[in-house]
Amino acid sequence: MNKRKILVTSALPYANGSIHLGHLVEYIQTDIWVRFQKMRGHTVYYVCADDTHGTPIMLRAGKEGITPEALIARVHDEHSADFTGFHIQFDNYYSTHSAETRHFSEVIYGKLKAAGLIAIRGIEQLYDPVRNMFLPDRFVKGECPKCAAKDQYGDSCEVCGAAYVPTELKNPYSAVSGAKPIKKSSEHYFFSLSDTRCADFLRRWTREADHLQPEAANKMREWLGEAGENKLSDWDISRDAPYFGFEIPDAPGKYFYVWLDAPIGYMGSFKNLCVREHIDFDEFWQQQSETELYHFIGKDILYFHALFWPAMLENAGYRTPTKIFAHGFLTVNGEKMSKSRGTFITAESYLKQGLNPEWLRYYYAAKLNSTLEDIDLNLEDFVARVNSDLVGKFINIASRCAGFISKRFDGKLADGVQYQQLQSLVNERFATWRPDSIVKAFEEREFSSAIRQIMKFADEANEMIHELAPWEIAKNPDRGEELQRVCSLGIQLFSVLSRYLKPILPETVRQIELFLNCGTLTWPELREGQPVSDLLLPAGHTINVYQHLMTRIDAKQIDALIAVNTQSLTLVVQAHSPARHAEKQQHAVTPIADTISIDDFSKIDLRVAKIVNAEHVPGADKLLKLTLDIGSEQRTVFAGIKSAYDPEQLKGRYTVMVANLAPRQMKFGLSEGMVLAAGGGNPGELFILSPDAGAQPGMRVK
Repeated sequence: MNKRKILVTSALPYANGSIHLGHLVEYIQTDIWVRFQKMRGHTVYYVCADDTHGTPIMLRAGKEGITPEALIARVHDEHSADFTGFHIQFDNYYSTHSAETRHFSEVIYGKLKAAGLIAIRGIEQLYDPVRNMFLPDRFVKGECPKCAAKDQYGDSCEVCGAAYVPTELKNPYSAVSGAKPIKKSSEHYFFSLSDTRCADFLRRWTREADHLQPEAANKMREWLGEAGENKLSDWDISRDAPYFGFEIPDAPGKYFYVWLDAPIGYMGSFKNLCVREHIDFDEFWQQQSETELYHFIGKDILYFHALFWPAMLENAGYRTPTKIFAHGFLTVNGEKMSKSRGTFITAESYLKQGLNPEWLRYYYAAKLNSTLEDIDLNLEDFVARVNSDLVGKFINIASRCAGFISKRFDGKLADGVQYQQLQSLVNERFATWRPDSIVKAFEEREFSSAIRQIMKFADEANEMIHELAPWEIAKNPDRGEELQRVCSLGIQLFSVLSRYLKPILPETVRQIELFLNCGTLTWPELREGQPVSDLLLPAGHTINVYQHLMTRIDAKQIDALIAVNTQSLTLVVQAHSPARHAEKQQHAVTPIADTISIDDFSKIDLRVAKIVNAEHVPGADKLLKLTLDIGSEQRTVFAGIKSAYDPEQLKGRYTVMVANLAPRQMKFGLSEGMVLAAGGGNPGELFILSPDAGAQPGMRVK
């Protein structure tokens, strides 16, 4: 197996708030993948940092009567404690307010400027005459220019979903002082993203080498347009004083916009690690590097990471990411996180309630895959699944067998002929346990697939133990060898499952390694079709006395967690502050339509449909052609979901369609119905509806 050199990053949490369970979707996902790669023997560095610059930091520090530096130092300690509590194992967790990040920001800016990709031009902005500062979009509020909803932010309306610029707001006011802002001109610095060098490179980069997931690549194509089009706008990379950040060289009073130096913080954090650990920085960042670079991010910041970031790196002479792994958001009990319902849960509160962090790591892993789909933390299901899978299936294997080995055989597992018989049984009865299938699932970030396989294996192990019933064998003193072989088999299978679960449950498996007396569990060099018996402990291996490894979740613990996170609506309003990154992941909610009667609804015939084929429509910007099986027949439907889905991703999926909609003759053919999808109004933000497992084509939805 060729040993790889890999640099991995997670998006930088903003230093203006606590880590919550929504953030942890990303960091747990990344940590699992990094631990897996390290178990394979690859050289992997996982770096991150607090994102520390911008107006919100400056204003919060002023409100607290401290310096921005003091604020970000305190938040860094809080974030570090939260991540450590959930076993997120960074090789370096740093800050963007660092000499290293300043250095690379200035170097990249200088190279872009030398290449003629920095432009200076005047813009008109809203200015707070009381605080004497230009107002960022999220610090201006007013009436939506589209629907007239009050108290909307300067960049988008949370009622109708419209996007606009702050100067379009009606009756605007400063969210900082309450004053009516004035319009004022200022010179700003722009990265010329519309330059053909950037646009042509990004089109090539999007098409080549599988840098993006299919859904993300589709969005990129939509943003970029076809060759010859120029859909990209130049990017404003400067902000005016007062501002907490890095001042632009030779531009007094002008500062780098936080989104310029935030991704450069990846380089800054890694450089800090390189100096400390004597690692060759250039080997990982030079343009022709043979190392691998992966960014794990939320889908809400794809625009910055898939457009601005690669274009900056390419034109500044650095390597670009090998792949960008975007993921969806977290809902709790099927809804966005809510402080009033107690489901806006902080990492600190989870840990303080005594909840095992590995319960959440496991549950997230059971939900995560390689797509941009959102995942839901259903708290009732969380309790049931952890108790059933981890305690009832996995841990149960060891607890049923270990006592007999310790008490009857001094901790020694089967040896000699007994071991050979055990190996044969494993390869015969447990042939599907081959490690290559689990390795493939972890490598491709299909963690939910890995969990399904592992729990299927756990079921098979428990069925075997139940059939062989060592507790019955133990009643007959003449069946000692058989008892040792059966219980050794259980412990051996438990050791294999522990190896498979180690990236997800690192602390539990550390305790298991002590119990098994086996050193550090890794994945040895694997070959295709390798039998699971290669992963067994040696013949005659001695284990230690079994100690209890994990408790069940008590539903009362979840009730207490919700209670401690519940805030009144009044407090929510008072505590509301402009948000960025993961805190801005909640979608705008469209107003409820006019009331209809049950008779009106009953006229709509909704059917479960299987997508048997999906394909692009030549000449259509937004449409995909779907062939739907609705049980009694197949229908052709043209759906406007091209920006959100790759056709190959849809084949075989189940969805819901309006079956009695009058056929519509379109330019590209006859559309015989409509598939149902949810959307937030933003380009590419579409999610087709899917029925629960078990639904069959043709079933009526009612």
